Amino acid sequence: MPTRHVTDGGLETDLIYLRGFDLPEFAAFPLLDTDEGRAALRDYFLPYAEIAVRAQAPLLLETPTWRANPDHAALLGYGPDDLARVNRLAVEFLRGIAEERADDLVGWDVGGTLGPRGDGYASDGPVDADAAAEYHRPQLAALAGAGAGRATVLTLTEVGEAIGVSRAAADVGLPVGIGFTVETDGRLPDGTSLATAVAAVDAEAPPTYFLVNCAHPQHVLRGLDEGPWRDRIGGLRVNASTMSHAELDVAESLDAGDPAQLAADQEPLLTAFPAIEVLGGCCGTDARHVAAMWSVSA
Repeated sequence: MPTRHVTDGGLETDLIYLRGFDLPEFAAFPLLDTDEGRAALRDYFLPYAEIAVRAQAPLLLETPTWRANPDHAALLGYGPDDLARVNRLAVEFLRGIAEERADDLVGWDVGGTLGPRGDGYASDGPVDADAAAEYHRPQLAALAGAGAGRATVLTLTEVGEAIGVSRAAADVGLPVGIGFTVETDGRLPDGTSLATAVAAVDAEAPPTYFLVNCAHPQHVLRGLDEGPWRDRIGGLRVNASTMSHAELDVAESLDAGDPAQLAADQEPLLTAFPAIEVLGGCCGTDARHVAAMWSVSA
């Protein structure tokens, strides 16, 4: 069994619903450019370092850059140079947080986070893998140049973009985790099964590992075909809520569920995916949920 790393929870939902921040485009990265924002991000990430200390597990801090790509950043006034700068800053910022607790941690790493070019909850149809590689390569290069130990792309909805990200990560020499999201039936938003998606990406551009994120454990369990693909799932970041993506998209309040119940609901997935090496949360989760997953106090 690989060494399992603690990572964080649902950054954006935590910032919006628990800390009162407005995040246009669901983007957290602009907070790196203000004193108030950096203070909030520090307060957000430090409890996960404490969870890692208590669990005696290594810590993986992943950058708040899920929306730090050209399409979304342009709507927030960030051009290519500022975008590269803020991706580098994100890595440096998290390295500083990890170094604060380095004497207490059994190990730590900083990973760079990417998101899809599009929605993240819905597929707009097939994506050309070469175009996706060209699109995501600058962000990956900035993260690698700043010293990120790996990259993780979260909430992908189809195979072509996943292949492109994996190719681009290989181009810049960065290990990468490819994260797919699923609907309530356990399938990607375009109807592809996880088993098929993993096999398709591995056939073209094998990443370091795959993840499943932004779905409740009950939803993921409905799509668990048998097969060796399960051994390629190295990360798990589940949602707190059992609501569908469509329901979450229009929700006006946070459904945080019950942390202990979420941890219990997740246990069958940890059995189904024996190679999990990154364990944290996604939308609606916070340090309480991740602490429950690791059987320590928050």
